[in-house]
Amino acid sequence: MARPDGRTPDRLRPVTLTRGWSSHPEGSVLVEFGGTRVLCTASVTEGVPRWRKGSGLGWVTAEYAMLPRATTTRSDRESVRGKVGGRTHEISRLIGRSLRAAIDLKALGENSIVLDCDVLQADGGTRTAAITGSYVALHDAVTWLAGRKALTGKVEKVMHRSVAAVSVGVVAGEARLDLDYAEDVTAEVDMNVVCTGTGEFVEVQGTGEAGVFARDQLDALLDLAVAGCVDLAEAQREALSL
Repeated sequence: MARPDGRTPDRLRPVTLTRGWSSHPEGSVLVEFGGTRVLCTASVTEGVPRWRKGSGLGWVTAEYAMLPRATTTRSDRESVRGKVGGRTHEISRLIGRSLRAAIDLKALGENSIVLDCDVLQADGGTRTAAITGSYVALHDAVTWLAGRKALTGKVEKVMHRSVAAVSVGVVAGEARLDLDYAEDVTAEVDMNVVCTGTGEFVEVQGTGEAGVFARDQLDALLDLAVAGCVDLAEAQREALSL
């Protein structure tokens, strides 16, 4: 069965990482996975939360949100509803955990960095795009700190590994990489995988949406995800070298 955009099963959508998209934050990246577009900004503040003071460790956290018309129909802003939804909390925490795997919090010193990930347009894979783009924004924010001699270590020591994420799934019985929305809503198995640039796992989230899946299917999906994350890590390196 052909994919909606004609890609082969093991192919990512076109990926673009545009640094410096916003002029105010210490790091900002517009990340595009096909039709999905997420603005990732990294904001630096001196000091850490009260519960972390005196530890000598920095802190990295994230917040995620979707614009009202990021999808085909308008949704209310969560600030208007009066509370943040469970999905938003879950994704925010996933992004924060993933980015903390990329950074040496001791070398960061007692500085905090907040990643804000705002979905401008959603076509599947918003959380994986957010993680991939946030790594680049975080790297720029750490470089900004280094330029002001506010780190206790060099940039390459603080950012000691890269992190990217991609979705995989089984659609019409076929294992596929980087699902768009049309594939995501019909997937029998749906997974989000966060990997380092060398193929180690940070987090794996997977579920059988329409039944169960076998070990060989899991292995095939993980192989696809690792290969995809390696390609994304290369895109991150190219973006940072510009």
